Amino acid sequence: MSQELTFNELPGAVAALIDKVDELKELILSHKEESQQVIEDKWFDLDQLIAYLPEHPAKSTVYGWVCDNLIPYSKTGKRLRFKKSEIDAWLSQNAHKTDTDLQVDALNFTMERKGGLR
Repeated sequence: MSQELTFNELPGAVAALIDKVDELKELILSHKEESQQVIEDKWFDLDQLIAYLPEHPAKSTVYGWVCDNLIPYSKTGKRLRFKKSEIDAWLSQNAHKTDTDLQVDALNFTMERKGGLR
């Protein structure tokens, strides 16, 4: 498959190589995105959820969260199931805000009130 190139053919060959590399890069990135979506849609049972959560809560704690509708879950028959992507969103939603975030929230709250800042 090796072919001898002349000096004049070299720019065209390099351009063709760049195009092929770009195509390969797009294929790799699209495959990576697809595989990440498959991973995010993983379902946990109760024990897997407890192992996944950072603080590894007790089963009774998770049952309390389910009972109070504090955690996203699905129930099939008597089995609780938890979707990884929903749990990740729930964890990030419940993250502690930084001082800057709290200041911005306070400023927005005062600006939304009737009359704004006084």
